[in-house]
Amino acid sequence: MLLPIGDVPNFKTTPYTNWLLIGVNVAVFVFVTIPLSATRPDLNDPALLEYLNILGARGDWTPQMVFDHISAYDLTVFRYGFRPAEFSPVSMFTAMFLHGSWMHLAGNMLFLWIYGDNVEHRLGHLGYLLAYLATGVSATLFFSMFLPHSQIPMLGASGAISGVLGFYFLWFPRNRIKVFIFLFPLIMTTVLIPARIVLGVFLLIDNLLPFITGPSEGSGVAYGAHLGGFLAGLGLALTVDRIPSLLKMKGTTPKVSRKRSKLVNAVTDIVRAIDQNNLAHAAKVFLQLDSRKQRGQLSTPNILAIGEYLLSEGSIDEALTIFRRLIAERPGNKGLDRAYLGAGKALLHKPRSETSAWHYFMVVIDLAQSPQVAEEARRYMKMIENNKEAGG
Repeated sequence: MLLPIGDVPNFKTTPYTNWLLIGVNVAVFVFVTIPLSATRPDLNDPALLEYLNILGARGDWTPQMVFDHISAYDLTVFRYGFRPAEFSPVSMFTAMFLHGSWMHLAGNMLFLWIYGDNVEHRLGHLGYLLAYLATGVSATLFFSMFLPHSQIPMLGASGAISGVLGFYFLWFPRNRIKVFIFLFPLIMTTVLIPARIVLGVFLLIDNLLPFITGPSEGSGVAYGAHLGGFLAGLGLALTVDRIPSLLKMKGTTPKVSRKRSKLVNAVTDIVRAIDQNNLAHAAKVFLQLDSRKQRGQLSTPNILAIGEYLLSEGSIDEALTIFRRLIAERPGNKGLDRAYLGAGKALLHKPRSETSAWHYFMVVIDLAQSPQVAEEARRYMKMIENNKEAGG
């Protein structure tokens, strides 16, 4: 058995929203699931007749046998779990807080406890709550696309938690997961595994393969919801990273005129401005380039010079966008160590981004083309550590 039990590094901030979500899920199980599971259904409950008519007797089961084996909680799940055939906006949310068993609840809450705190640190308390609910709804809708006529209630927090994993996959690629290996009596130990390997196994082996080989209405596992939640988390993480800076750039930089829109003119203008140490003009023109092809005509040192100038002038979002684009568009380039360094320094100016900055600085050390660049990254990492200790 391989069981994730924790992750590193973690900042000493208090994940109030994550604790609240775990508390609500546990409270619903203790005060709703357990009592109602031990209670016979009310014969006057209109949901009972609907339950018997829709789910009814199957195979060798008679209606009486079905009735003898259902509880009041089964009717609660039937009413408040999400059934694609009976679309209900309310049940999309209520289903997230219902679980079928202790094992179902424990597995979901363990994953939420491991991965949720770092994501909440990045998004903030309210942002994390909204993201959790949004990815949960997205997971439910994605699931219902493949079984639109199903009357089997879907329940559990796993769709929303898969969304949290999508955020974590994108934002914390260099984190490591503590995995407990239990192969009694041969092996009982804990190992650290890169987060993307653990999450990749979760996505591909545990969910995508079973989903492709045949999503089953009666399988007991909503693989489609897991995949939909994970993809929603990835998409929202990309949006949080990219959209604010792009909107700010659109609002603060003038559109390039038609007379200056030709590639040769723009690139020549930028290079001439950099040679003349007029980085303000070079940055203004560069931010107007709207294609990868145009940016590709400029050398990496010139782009780095523009990004570092914007950083020094306090244009954090624009500088971060430039460094990230350079990283994405020129994999393997020798100047990427400085691009990662610049992105990390920019993130230090943004709220709740110390963990992401830490990861960028770690990459700098791996890619450093000079001892000076590596040493600068280590200084910033040490500063983050000191801030953590002071804040703790």
